[in-house]
Amino acid sequence: MSTGSLTHPARQPLARGHRDHVTALARLRGRIELVFLLVTAGVLNLWGLSLNGWANTYYSAAVRSMSSSWHDFLFASLDRSGLMTVDKPPLSLWIQALAARLFGFHPLSLLVPQALMGVAAVGLTYDLVRRRFGRIGAFAGGLALATTPVAVAVSRHNNPDELLALCSVAAVWCVIRALENGRTRWLVLSGICVGLGFETKMGVALMVVPGIVVAWLWVAPRGRLRALRQLLAGGAAMLAVGGAWPLLVALTPGADRPWISGTSDNSILSLILGYNGLGRIAGQSGGPGGLAGGGTMFGGPTGFFRLLQSGLGDQAGWLLTFALVSGLGVAATTRLRRRGPRTCWLIAVGGAFLTTALAFSFAHGIFHPYYVSLLAPFAAALVGCGVAQMIGGGLHARVLAPVAIGAGVVGELVVLGELSGDLAWARVLLLAVALPVGFALALRLGSRRRSVLVAVGVAALFAAPATWAAETLGHATNGTFPTGGPASATVGGFGPARSGGGAPGGLRRFGGLPGPPPVAAGRGPSGGAGPPAGGLAGAPAGGPSGGFAGDSSQLQAMVRYATTHGGGTIAVASQSSAAQVIIASNANVAGIGGFSGRESSVTVSWLAQAVRSGRLRWVLVDQAGGLPGDTRAGSSEAMVAIKRTCRAVSVTASGASVTLYDCAGRASALAS
Repeated sequence: MSTGSLTHPARQPLARGHRDHVTALARLRGRIELVFLLVTAGVLNLWGLSLNGWANTYYSAAVRSMSSSWHDFLFASLDRSGLMTVDKPPLSLWIQALAARLFGFHPLSLLVPQALMGVAAVGLTYDLVRRRFGRIGAFAGGLALATTPVAVAVSRHNNPDELLALCSVAAVWCVIRALENGRTRWLVLSGICVGLGFETKMGVALMVVPGIVVAWLWVAPRGRLRALRQLLAGGAAMLAVGGAWPLLVALTPGADRPWISGTSDNSILSLILGYNGLGRIAGQSGGPGGLAGGGTMFGGPTGFFRLLQSGLGDQAGWLLTFALVSGLGVAATTRLRRRGPRTCWLIAVGGAFLTTALAFSFAHGIFHPYYVSLLAPFAAALVGCGVAQMIGGGLHARVLAPVAIGAGVVGELVVLGELSGDLAWARVLLLAVALPVGFALALRLGSRRRSVLVAVGVAALFAAPATWAAETLGHATNGTFPTGGPASATVGGFGPARSGGGAPGGLRRFGGLPGPPPVAAGRGPSGGAGPPAGGLAGAPAGGPSGGFAGDSSQLQAMVRYATTHGGGTIAVASQSSAAQVIIASNANVAGIGGFSGRESSVTVSWLAQAVRSGRLRWVLVDQAGGLPGDTRAGSSEAMVAIKRTCRAVSVTASGASVTLYDCAGRASALAS
């Protein structure tokens, strides 16, 4: 009997796997535009990535501590003694810490996963548009995201915002998949994605939820009652995933875990609802003062046009007006019919876009320009659907094309007007190419001519943001406020950023406070709400020893002194001050006042318990300072108690006499 056609059973899985691999490659070759998008995003996100060094040292220091201790890993402790968490949930840091365990603690171990997340977000955005508007619209949407300056900046950084954007896009993508068959499974997966976003940056991940809920209830593929039950299942998945880590923290006794940064009561609920919740929308209680006329120090004045203004417009505002008109075009053609295949898509994507845009436009709390990276994928998806509609032909396309392109030109001219003469050639391109093409598209044209004109008009709109995004690669991204564009790009509307190993010297002014000096090459700056509460060891706030990172050399001297006199953890007010020496030498230093030294108010009893348990011995008391209008006191009461109770030691550091307090054996005195 012939055995030539027989295959050994053990080889069948291998053969099947090989066939699946070949099939996947064939599909990828069949979508050459997707390959182009992924390669483009990969180049923009990965090219010269080492320039950014440690990027945000606040998070990099936490990764170093988390990668050497599973206890610190679990609770996202910034310091190796497990005294205080960072002010965000841990998912993004978990990924970076695991990468550091696998590949060693190195800047690229932290940054490469972020860059790959950016590539994945582009791929998901492509498929999100393709499922309802075809490959041409999908290509335009993916390219719009890949070349959005802020998307490039956060993909090259270690802030949690790139993972937040990826989880949010994935949540909406799962809902669109659910509409194809009405199955609950995809809605549950959407809830899981939102929950993962919550574990990345808490409440801001919920921006996509209103659009998802309204879309599903409006279309209700299997009836409204069943749609409600399906939403409850998705909501349960969201709560289970998003609430897992907060529940763990809440159930763990305070003595067995770090203090929750950003709180005055060591409560995870306070962090969720206050510092990372309503405080970001309504304004932080006692936080940095706002600008004249309303708004915040970092995000500019609030209002409908905030996203087009300096510090925000050049990051993600280029195509917002085009995206808005495109969404209105879909609404006009679908008339929001329940059974229209594009209705739910528009409500889910457009709902995420509008909810995020309105929240960001009127948020009075601390608002950094890179936050708009969450808006970028949904704006890009709407851009893609607009391009697809313009190519389609018919009366609707002839009306939409000139209006959308005209709106895009106006929006970009507003953004360009905020750039003080940069990209002057783009104005000529918009007025000489984009506008005439828009008018020409109002005529009856053959499909080929229409496609060519649409390509020319859209390319003219894409030219400026793509150039601005590409210029991000030529310098180190600012460690505190990652922004896209050249080294001269504004940071929050407060002066140009400049390169130099990711140094925070890019912040020329913050409401009158001088920025700190650049740090040494290979070290990035810290990040968070603002400069720390002051210089170390009595140095004036904002002076040479102040700013975002404090005087690292003085703190290093304190570490050496403590090491030779019995060891133990050194506490300082600001976590950002501690971050520098943690990265440099894995020093046993902790910040007990939160990021800047003003956000967290630890109690004296908690401090006494930390001394009694041996987790804390030395304290370097910082001088008060900070941003204008910031009346938060941080852990000043605890610092006063330390000065009254603990033994003062004079240490010479950097040519100055510094007072260090030794709290060994003083736990009972502190407690009383």
